[in-house]
Amino acid sequence: MPGASARGHSSSAGLLSIGQVLARLTPEFPALSASKLRFLEVQGIVSPTRTESGYRKFSPADLERLRLALTLQRDHYLPLPVIRDYLADVDAGRDPAPQASVPSIVPAPRRYRRDELLAAAGASPQLLNDAISTGVLGADAYTEQSVALLRALVALDRHGIEPRHIRPLRQSAEREVALIESALSALLRRTDAPSRARASDVAPELAKRLDEVRAIYVRTALDRLLS
Repeated sequence: MPGASARGHSSSAGLLSIGQVLARLTPEFPALSASKLRFLEVQGIVSPTRTESGYRKFSPADLERLRLALTLQRDHYLPLPVIRDYLADVDAGRDPAPQASVPSIVPAPRRYRRDELLAAAGASPQLLNDAISTGVLGADAYTEQSVALLRALVALDRHGIEPRHIRPLRQSAEREVALIESALSALLRRTDAPSRARASDVAPELAKRLDEVRAIYVRTALDRLLS
């Protein structure tokens, strides 16, 4: 794979703005946003060049690097430090482990076809299409979590809460995962089994505490609404 960025290029020909990168990648990764791209830059996944005005410009190599990183994150549930090490091996010309054998925090989930997902969730094709088009649900790789999510969307839809209303919740969840990843960064940078096991134990506990905080805020707001 080419290097991490187009640093040193004297010409901006062929470089892409954030908007152009999003246009090319969001069909594959609907939840991708400009803030997520900036976060990946901060984490060292990609290093775009900057114009004299400070605007980011991404090379074709940057685009493919982002596509690979997002695929490893989505399909293999890898934390960013592991992805960063994988990409560093590629950049250095070393032969990294095959993607399928890179350590994953969770086992590979069961996959559902579209028709199986609809049947299991009791959802209409239109509701599924709406969930996909708004980025609430991915367009492929349906798992048990996809079934549970679509079932919840079916129940919410009966009360007029549509998938487009849910999108901010997914974005909030991604921010929470980034917060957990930051809290566990010291453990995730290590490759020894005890550290990986510790991260796997602590991450769900942190997620549970964040859920508790969110639930308290929701209950408090509901109390005000219903009082």
